[in-house]
Amino acid sequence: QVQLVESGGGSVQAGGSLRLSCAASGLTSSSVCMAWFRQAPGEERERVAAIAAGGGITYADSVKGRFTISRDNAKNTLYLQINSLKPEDTAMYYCAADGRASCRGPSPSMYQFWGRGTQVTVSS
Repeated sequence: QVQLVESGGGSVQAGGSLRLSCAASGLTSSSVCMAWFRQAPGEERERVAAIAAGGGITYADSVKGRFTISRDNAKNTLYLQINSLKPEDTAMYYCAADGRASCRGPSPSMYQFWGRGTQVTVSS
């Protein structure tokens, strides 16, 4: 049974940083495409970063230069370092996994496994 458990969210002021973690079990995170999505109230779920099994990384244009996705294979854990936080980054952040090694498109429908999310709130 695959489980993805996010942690690390919180309330921060604009300009601050957070590191989100996603502990995976039931799958080897280094062998599949893993991604971070976010969803603000009333908006669609958006993929912000993805890392393929081979290490290829993709970022949404809105977060390039501020977000960094990485993984610790020994801990089977995915991370998202978020710097220079802005109020518009406020959202629920979700970890997701695709059963394939390569990352496909940014649509949430491409991902089979999801965590429950961790809330990030940025105040101005």
